[in-house]
Amino acid sequence: MAAILSNLRMTVHISLALAVIFYVAYVLAGGAALNYEAIARWTHVVSGIMWIGLLWYFNFVQIPNMPNIPDDQKPAIGKVIAPAALFWFRWGAAATVVTGLAVAGFRGYTIEVLSFGLLAENYAPQYSFIGLGMWMALIMAFNVWFIIWPNQKIALGLVEAEADAKPAAARTAMLFSRTNTLLSFPMLVTMAMAQTLFG
Repeated sequence: MAAILSNLRMTVHISLALAVIFYVAYVLAGGAALNYEAIARWTHVVSGIMWIGLLWYFNFVQIPNMPNIPDDQKPAIGKVIAPAALFWFRWGAAATVVTGLAVAGFRGYTIEVLSFGLLAENYAPQYSFIGLGMWMALIMAFNVWFIIWPNQKIALGLVEAEADAKPAAARTAMLFSRTNTLLSFPMLVTMAMAQTLFG
């Protein structure tokens, strides 16, 4: 067991195999058969957990504790941990948006939810609720790719920049990361509760 758990790739592959086994058992027990919407929804949830989990890691763990880390140890965070976390963070955001739009497409209500139900033939409160969450997620993903990531590259020294540009870039990245944290709880309410409230 230690050999499996010592290797992240093997751990993930076995976890995915178990997920497939559990789903097949569900289908064999009389559950709904696998379809593209189910795959998109599962991938949407997994991507969202990766994205929001890392958002909260940055805001609840890394940023508040950076002042407590001795200066000689900070390069380990800035040169190793933060770039790796930012890789999964930004691609988690992209995958969450793409798979969320795919789920809406499979459900046949992309335009309805993006318009908050205003362009729906028959309005349903679910359109407004999910639409609000989708727009918050789109704003958050925009922040990740076009504000947080470019500024983090400067702050971490991954791109050439003047020395005095680094603190300003770090502050901008932090403020937009906090904006995303502010939006994360209401966005998750709209996404999670839409399924419970509206089926």
